[in-house]
Amino acid sequence: MKILSIFGTRPEAIKMAPVVKELRKHTDRITSLVCVTAQHRQMLDQVLSLFGIEPDYDLNLMRPNQTLAQITATALTELDEVIRQEQPDWVLTQGDTTTAMVGALAGFYHQATGVKVGHVEAGLRTWDKFQPFPEEINRKIADAVCDLHFAPTAASRENLLREGVNDASIVVTGNTVIDALLDVAAREYDWDASELAKVPREKRLILVTAHRRENFGSPLQEICRALKEIAASFDDVHLVYPVHLNPNVQQMVHSELRDVQNITLLEPLDYLPLVQLMKASYLVLTDSGGLQEEAPGLGKPVLVLREVTERPEGIEAGTVKLVGTDKEHIVRETAKLLENHDEYERMAHAVNPYGDGHASKLIIESLLSFSDRR
Repeated sequence: MKILSIFGTRPEAIKMAPVVKELRKHTDRITSLVCVTAQHRQMLDQVLSLFGIEPDYDLNLMRPNQTLAQITATALTELDEVIRQEQPDWVLTQGDTTTAMVGALAGFYHQATGVKVGHVEAGLRTWDKFQPFPEEINRKIADAVCDLHFAPTAASRENLLREGVNDASIVVTGNTVIDALLDVAAREYDWDASELAKVPREKRLILVTAHRRENFGSPLQEICRALKEIAASFDDVHLVYPVHLNPNVQQMVHSELRDVQNITLLEPLDYLPLVQLMKASYLVLTDSGGLQEEAPGLGKPVLVLREVTERPEGIEAGTVKLVGTDKEHIVRETAKLLENHDEYERMAHAVNPYGDGHASKLIIESLLSFSDRR
């Protein structure tokens, strides 16, 4: 059985790395190929190196200031050719990026020649096509055309059933990000010889990430002003913000937060130091999807800088709280966790709903079982 794994961004690579690793264990039954679009070139390469993945195809599609339409058109044309050449039995895509959507669609276009599509992290929904944009539509398209849906949670499975997806095509696996997280968190790391050396570990650290497209402009400015107030209000707290490379993020964040006491702005971190920083942090402020899943796995409360989330399981479990982008609300909810020990402990010790680190094994078992049934 030939399986072509397609991904293009850092989050996809992190979540697909354990799947690729598991595929390598079955060389007697599986030929595993990897194709990267390099939708995020530099950030993707860091993860490929960390997990020892050498792509069989590297499309290198990243261009300055390209539009969504341009990356979609180019990726579809290039992936169509790769699939035509290789004729895999399965195409695997992950998540909700443009690469994930286009990879699934390209695989579907070859269904007449026996190509099937599996979607890792299927079934996430906000039910608002603009939040997040364009990810909500990307993942709906991927789910609409795929043959096996690897849902991370029971709630994701219910979302798919609500849309009329055949229950027999859905497998609840947990999230592969926990597989990757546990791997990397267990690795040795020299903090003092790294880019984290200037971060003061004697203070309570708050890890901050904010880069969502829907937060560009005034929402990101509100976030930055909230961070500034938090930094000024708590002497024993230090905020660490690895700033995304997107110019819309870089310009705003550095304009608002450069040289603010108790805030360290960093270049985007490789996954290894990011996980180590997460381990050392007291809590996390983020608009990232992945960190909503990862931080609870390390016992860290997460305040989500978004109005809606496609990951309601964390909210229901008590590991995550939505705080939006209003400055006063962000400051108030952060202060609550910094000042109220009981409130903090409730979130820190809630059970992570995203699995136990065996999602990749379940995905490969499902692919082999599906093949055997046929």
